[in-house]
Amino acid sequence: MVFLSIELTEPRIKGNKSLEECIFERVSVRSFKDKEIEIEKISQILWAGQGKKGYKRTVPSAGATYPLELYITIKGKGFFHYNSNINLLELKNEGDFGKDLANASLNQMFIYEAPMNIIICADFNRTCDHYGKRGVRYVYMEIGHCAQNIELEAVALGLASVPIGAFHDDEVKKVLDIPKNLEPLYIIPIGYQK
Repeated sequence: MVFLSIELTEPRIKGNKSLEECIFERVSVRSFKDKEIEIEKISQILWAGQGKKGYKRTVPSAGATYPLELYITIKGKGFFHYNSNINLLELKNEGDFGKDLANASLNQMFIYEAPMNIIICADFNRTCDHYGKRGVRYVYMEIGHCAQNIELEAVALGLASVPIGAFHDDEVKKVLDIPKNLEPLYIIPIGYQK
């Protein structure tokens, strides 16, 4: 089956858990069930990380330069780019990238086990062209905001995650064919905890 794009659902702004519960329950999990994540939950998580709310996004950005781009692997479906402007997953490559992504990430095989991995990338020029060298700091601040939103939203939806910074950047870029102007900064495997 060929997937060109996947339409995402509208975000919900009311959940079943309080923010405090999500903060308390968030832990790093490295063991996932072989269970597909529902598209509504994928949509909600991506919106929490980089979704639009009017003219702004869900994460603060220095000078509204928005350097971050979210990509995801979905087991058995492929590698996608999250287009936050139109709330759509755009297929970049078909296939199962989990094993190669895990190998590029120091053989952390739970990345392969996870039904979904979010790869947070940044185009540093978007921010540094405006702020010079200080822009690098602002990009790293923004990625922290984004990752925290993603992880707390995962908890709110009954899912588990773990932030991964240990990987070979060039290998990840090669495995996923990430555009040259983008640097992968974080990988977040997400799924139902075993």
